[in-house]
Order: sequence, then C-alpha cells, then structure tokens
Amino acid sequence: MNLYLDDWVESGSDAGRGNLLGIQPYMLAADYASEETFFEKIDGYLEAASQKGWLNPCTVAVLPEYLGTWLVVLGEKAQAYQAKTINQAMRSIVLRNLLPFIQELFSARDGNKVNASIFRIKAAQMAQAYQAVFSKLAAKYGVTIVGGSILLPSPSIQEGVITPGKGALYNVSAVFRPDGHVHPALSIKSFPTATELPFVASGSTGNLPVFETPAGKLGVLVCADSFYPQAYEQMKSLKADLIVVPSFSMGKGLWNQPWGGYSGAEAPADVDPADAGHLTEGEAWHKYAILGRIASAGVKYGVNVFLHGELWDLDAENSPSILVNGQTWVESIATRAALLNLWL
Repeated sequence: MNLYLDDWVESGSDAGRGNLLGIQPYMLAADYASEETFFEKIDGYLEAASQKGWLNPCTVAVLPEYLGTWLVVLGEKAQAYQAKTINQAMRSIVLRNLLPFIQELFSARDGNKVNASIFRIKAAQMAQAYQAVFSKLAAKYGVTIVGGSILLPSPSIQEGVITPGKGALYNVSAVFRPDGHVHPALSIKSFPTATELPFVASGSTGNLPVFETPAGKLGVLVCADSFYPQAYEQMKSLKADLIVVPSFSMGKGLWNQPWGGYSGAEAPADVDPADAGHLTEGEAWHKYAILGRIASAGVKYGVNVFLHGELWDLDAENSPSILVNGQTWVESIATRAALLNLWL
C-alpha cells in the first residue's frame, strides 16, 4: 500500500512526557470502499510512526477533519468511489438506496436536503466503521487517537458506542483511549463555514469538552473553531494542556491565495477587517487560528493537521500541517502525506 509519505517532521526530544503526533494522510476514495481498506490505510501511518519510535503510552495521535465522513461510500458499488466528482458518487449512493433516501428526503428540514438525507441513511454504518477502526488502532498501538471528524445526525455516546440520532447533522470528533474505548464526550464543531451551513448544524463552544489523556488534558477544536476566541476561552476554563485542530480545506493552491475573511459566522472583534483580501489564506491561519490564539488559552503545545488526497473533485491537497511549541512552530512542506511529531 502506498502511503504517499513525503515529509517527516520532528520537534524537540523525548523527555518521557509523551508527544503529539500529527498524521496528515493522503487518502484515496478507494480507501473508503470497506472497513478493512480504511483500517489498512490509517494503520500504515501508525506503523510508520511506530518504526520511528514515535509511539508510546503517552502519545496523542491526531487525524484531520472529515476523515471519517467519506465512509459514506462504505459498502457501495465501485461507481461511488471511482466517480470523477463527489456529486456523481452521491448519485450512485442514492440510486442504490433509493427507498430509504426518498423516505429521508420527505422528512428533511435541512437547507441541502439531498446531502443531509444521504448522510442520514448511511449514518449507522459510518459510525460503526469509524468506531471499530479507531478503537482497534488505539488498542493495537496503545495510544490515544483523535479520529479526525465525521458527519453524523445528532450523535451521542451511549454505553460506550457512538450512536447517531434522528436530528440535525453535526461535524464531530471522537477521542479513543489507549485501551480502545471511546471517551464519553464528543467535540462538536461550533462554527461551520458557509459551505457547510446548508446541511451542518452548529454546536456550542460552551459545550466543548476536554479529554483526560496520559499526556494531559486535551482540547479538540474542529477546523474553523480554531479561529474564534470563544473556543480558547472554553479551553482555558477547563484547564486544557494541549490543543489539537483537525482541519480540511478545499481548493488547489488555496494556502497562497487571498484570504476571503471569516465564513459562516461574524468575525470576532479582534479581527482587522482590512486583512480580508490582503492576507493570504496561510497568513490568516497563522494570525487568527491556533498559532495566533493558543497562548490565550494558557496552552503551549498544539498541532493543526489537514486532510490531503485524491477525493473525487474536492482538491484536498493544499494546506500544510503545523506543530506549535510555545512561541515556535514547524510547518510540513508535504503536498501529500506527512507525519509530524512534537515531543512534550
């Protein structure tokens, strides 16, 4: 299996306190064909990190936003993951699941009823595979895993099981303990972007949890949440020791293009309106996301990891992943996959 590993980044040295391991995978649509293919791909990155000596009982491994979302094609015909565009893939899912799709469509209240209905009919299968894969990997390597994020309807943890509900869709991240059990809370994205808002509901920063890990108290801010001071205020109030940001952004070359400003919610008061269109996308991430805001939470260590890959026509291969250590930072140069290790 080709992991497309272009870059290995290491910051600091092993002081026995554990490490943050950012995994920037390079995913192909075919990696989502089955639970087995998905497991094998992520297992490959963890095995590569293990061979470098980067896994230990205090390791927190972090994967990117929406990594679990594309499990929506799990178990579908080859047309779904071989399609040229995401719309063609979704059409294949609809045709194969026409009756349940129509039933969901008639009751949907979302802005984008079609997308929402597709994810609802696949939610139980997606949640089961997502938990099975990351639980198995966490236990296999004896590490904490932040499983990127997954789109599910009103999910909750019921008796140790990630359980989809019947309500709105949320972009959520689950954390898996070294014994394979999922933490009893989910980190729900509070600030969906304008692109997400037609079918993704907003969580509340006041409900963001911290997770007890062998490396310390861990906060998880899903992508755009890292641009808002309210999220860091919550992390500070809960005395987080570490902050990780699973991210995903679309658009080839976006990192070096002019920043369009805040999307989906009003810009915070500390944002200079003149920066929109003046800063590049990358400069805006440096100024207003984890690099610029982590200190306000009283936190020193963090990682921001992006999803890369050949995922239909989504162009998921533009943004570099970043390690944060106080006032210093290291950025991966990989256009495809990378492993970034920050010793605590």
